Amino acid sequence: MLERIIATQEFIMTIKLLLALFCGGLLGIEREQKKRPAGFRTYMLVCVGATLVMITNEFLGTRYAGIDPTRMGAQVISGIGFLGVGTIIVTGDNRVKGLTTAAGLWATACVGLAIGSGAYYAAILVTVLIYITMSFLQVLDKKISRNARLINVYIEFEDISDVGKFVRGLRSRNIKVHDMEIKTSKKTTESCTTVLFALGYPQNIKHEMALEQLNAMSGVLYTEEI
Repeated sequence: MLERIIATQEFIMTIKLLLALFCGGLLGIEREQKKRPAGFRTYMLVCVGATLVMITNEFLGTRYAGIDPTRMGAQVISGIGFLGVGTIIVTGDNRVKGLTTAAGLWATACVGLAIGSGAYYAAILVTVLIYITMSFLQVLDKKISRNARLINVYIEFEDISDVGKFVRGLRSRNIKVHDMEIKTSKKTTESCTTVLFALGYPQNIKHEMALEQLNAMSGVLYTEEI
């Protein structure tokens, strides 16, 4: 009888870990295809590791009286942030990348905890929802951001004196400057002035058209949305 119970527990444990491997791998595939810092194997390891934590916590709870069955899981939820931070990159033009990957890692750890605790339906459902969010809603996200009134742009000028002319030109077009940061940099052998702008338009505008208009203004060498 005892052997049957042990065999059943081992079978359930195996199912949990295999399911965690599948769910983590499914979410990691989408990140791997986009060449993100954390991909297929990273997501699998996070999900399997979180599942093992819950299995271990459950085992300790049955073996020792007074063990909090949520303590180890709570440490996973807070501790995964350290791994997520490593995927966030700030580029030279202040463009932030890796936030979706970091959020995906955190959510994948939560999926692993759900699998480890036996909440299979919730774990599978959330895996599907996360996958849909990361894969198919990206198009909608880009469409919304590309037609928003607020646009963040990186602009290179011939000279710092051109920045003042540029700002006056924006005001004449009823474009508000919400924020700006001036830097000096070198482009090949020539020095130039780079500015990061947060611009607000009076109405929704296609950002491609806005960049064309900005690039055509006096003193502007290069523009790019960030």
